Amino acid sequence: MPIAADTSPDADAVQLLAYRRMGGAGRAQVMFRLTAMARETAKAGIRGRHPDYDHGQVMRALARLLYGDELVRRAWPGQELLEP
Repeated sequence: MPIAADTSPDADAVQLLAYRRMGGAGRAQVMFRLTAMARETAKAGIRGRHPDYDHGQVMRALARLLYGDELVRRAWPGQELLEP
């Protein structure tokens, strides 16, 4: 089964081989880079929807998106929940 629905079987095989050749450390680097890119994209979306948010508010909204209301309330008691 292909990694992505829009990936051809040939492209999928090449990608799988490339990941195998990277080894664990290489795959971890890819994962960390993709995670960082996803967080930056999420923060850009929050800033686009809420241009009035300062940096701290963007980070709290991101935390709510990633970790949920309960953990955000525990991390920032007394602070309002911000819309992501």
